[in-house]
Amino acid sequence: MFDRMRRDIRAVKERDPAAVSTFTVVLNYPGLHAIWWHRLTHRLSDAGWCTLSRTISQWVRTWTGVEIHPGATVGEGFFIDHGMGVVIGETTVIGRNVTLYQNVTLGGTGKDTGKRHPNLEDNVVVGVGAVVLGDITIGEGSKVGAGAVVVSDVPPNCTVVGVPGRVVVREGRRIDAVDLHHEDLPDPVVEMFRCMQRRIDRIDQRLTRDEASADERVEGSGGPQDSGSDDVCAL
Repeated sequence: MFDRMRRDIRAVKERDPAAVSTFTVVLNYPGLHAIWWHRLTHRLSDAGWCTLSRTISQWVRTWTGVEIHPGATVGEGFFIDHGMGVVIGETTVIGRNVTLYQNVTLGGTGKDTGKRHPNLEDNVVVGVGAVVLGDITIGEGSKVGAGAVVVSDVPPNCTVVGVPGRVVVREGRRIDAVDLHHEDLPDPVVEMFRCMQRRIDRIDQRLTRDEASADERVEGSGGPQDSGSDDVCAL
C-alpha cells in the first residue's frame, strides 16, 4: 500500500511543476486525496458494501471537489490536477499514467444500463473542462483538448478538440484534408463553410469574366450606342 502511495506522489511531482516537496503534495492536493479514498471505496463496493462506499465517496466529493464513483476502475499513476469539478462515472475504466485536469466529466449519455462510461487507455491526457461521454475508448497516448466534447472513439496518439470533438492531429501529423483514414473525415460545419466559399469564388470569377466581356463589346462598338449598351455597362 505504501509503495503505491509513493508512486502516486511521484506521479504528481513529475507532472506538476508546482509540487515542490512531498509534504506539499500530501497536504495540498485534493485530487490525490480523492484517488486514495477511491481505492478504499472501490474495495468496499467490490465486497458488497455499496451504500457505505457510496456514502464515503459523497463525503470525499464534499471535501475534495472530486466525485469518483466507487465502481470506477482506476490504474496506476493516475493524476488529477487541481481536481475541483471532476466527475468520474460508475463504469469508467482508466488505464495507467492518465492525467485529468479540473472540471473534467467522464460520464454517460443517458439512462442506459451496463457499461455506459468511457475507457481511457494508458497515458491519456484530458484537458480543462472537457467532457467524454458514453461507452467509448480514448486510445493510448491521446489528448483531449480543453472544453472538448467527445462522444465517439478516438484512435491512439491523437489530439481531439472542439464540439463535437474531432481529431486534428494523428501520430504527430496535423490533419487538414481527407485521406484514406475514414475516421479523419473533416468537420461537417467547417466543410460547409468551405463549400460556400468555393461557390462564392466561382460566382465572383464568373462576374469578372462577364464584366470583361461587356467592356470589350462596348469598346468594339465605339462606346455605348443605345439604352441596351447602357444596361450592359450597368451590369
